[in-house]
Amino acid sequence: MAQRTATIKNKFNWKENAFAYALLLPSLIFLALFTFYPTLKSIYLSFYSSNFESSTFVGLDQYKSVLQDDVFRKVIKNNLLLAVGTVPTSIFLAIYMAIWVNNKLKGNGLLRAAFFYPTIIPMIAIANVWLFIYTPDYGLLDKFLGVFGIDSPNWLGSPEWVMYAMMLMVLWKEAGYFMIFYLAGLQSLPKEVYEAAKLEGASPFQVFRKITFPLLMPTTTFVFIIAVTNSFKLVDHLYIMTKGGPDNGSNLLLYHIYETAFSFWDMGKASVLTVILLVILLAVSIFNYAYLDKKIHY
Repeated sequence: MAQRTATIKNKFNWKENAFAYALLLPSLIFLALFTFYPTLKSIYLSFYSSNFESSTFVGLDQYKSVLQDDVFRKVIKNNLLLAVGTVPTSIFLAIYMAIWVNNKLKGNGLLRAAFFYPTIIPMIAIANVWLFIYTPDYGLLDKFLGVFGIDSPNWLGSPEWVMYAMMLMVLWKEAGYFMIFYLAGLQSLPKEVYEAAKLEGASPFQVFRKITFPLLMPTTTFVFIIAVTNSFKLVDHLYIMTKGGPDNGSNLLLYHIYETAFSFWDMGKASVLTVILLVILLAVSIFNYAYLDKKIHY
């Protein structure tokens, strides 16, 4: 009798799982076609020196060539500088704005819309707006600094300043997007903890450091992953504003991949660069789930 019951239960589970996989099948097909296959194809092509007409097996020589390339090193340096300069700052600004608009103040709806508005504007449009802001002599930023008698540099034409100009634009674009996640996190926090802290006479900074920020760590981890991933996916604004110049001063890894593949038609090198990008993003994900995630209280 017990054996028959177990058989019926296993049969039922098999039918249930088969139905679940049938529902997931369309998504799995798209995932295989547009994620797994391109990834495996890029890994395969990375061992070949190839264009669209012919290919020659070169093994790891192409990886060695890319890693020794000065342009690649500069691109990686630019991407790391962008990530270090934008990720912590955008998270800090997002938390600050979320706490601000979470309070019951007049005009909160307008403030939330104003902070979130840059997120819904396409990056191409934002690039054109900031291209006008950074225009030498006639741009909005130069006009503003001119009021105080400050001579501004050529923001997009100077290798020393172009990355900082890009970082400012990215912060303006992404801080409002991350604010939404923190606002949702703040509204789900228990009110009793704050009432107890108020009775104990805790200062606002102590409340933030001891209560708010620790309880928002799951949100911070999620936002951190999104912010780091976004910093390695920026490409469209470069096409409009700088084309990676001057002297590769604003060139980023994804734009370098695009340029290598569709301007120089070197598919082998572009595949190597793609594999390197995948390894970087995979390392970020592993660090998140193997280290950070274990240190967070949910």
